[in-house]
Amino acid sequence: MSATQKLNASGTSLPEAQSIREHWRLFLTEGIILVLLGLGAILVPPIAGLAATVFLGWLFLIGGIVGLVATFRARGAPGFWWSVFSAIIALLAGVVLLWNPLQGLVTLTYVLIAYFLVDGVFMIALGIAHRRELSHRWQGLVLNGVIDVILAIIILSGLPGSFAWALGLLLGIDLAFGGATLIAMALAARHAAG
Repeated sequence: MSATQKLNASGTSLPEAQSIREHWRLFLTEGIILVLLGLGAILVPPIAGLAATVFLGWLFLIGGIVGLVATFRARGAPGFWWSVFSAIIALLAGVVLLWNPLQGLVTLTYVLIAYFLVDGVFMIALGIAHRRELSHRWQGLVLNGVIDVILAIIILSGLPGSFAWALGLLLGIDLAFGGATLIAMALAARHAAG
């Protein structure tokens, strides 16, 4: 931090705090979309592995696109690169699932394990970045990352059998929790701006 940057009462530089408050609507929109996508994933019936693979591939792809758009629109927000990496991981997971959906739930299982592990690490890092900056809801991001890592371990321990029905549920829980965290952060930033 340069000697000319001023800090607010929470120890955050004023330009960073201002950026979060200015873009609270983007965080809120992303959070609402993630909650809706999460609810959609929870409602996916385990009728066909192929249908679940294609559906979840689109969820990842849309979630990654929304994440990239929101992140690049709020470039000055803390944790920018962690948000970019998290959105890219979601995009890559979607592309892999849609590229070859016939491999079914085995491919889906491995993609979800990789997604939850990598996204968990990125979410923990993003939460730590927000802790250093402004957000009073950084604990939720860290908890979201920890939950992602736990979900990866649960899926890995159940390979390949009984977790076929739970994959959509696990993804839905992850998306809904991540979206709820973003909504809480956006509302806190809105309150700070008002």
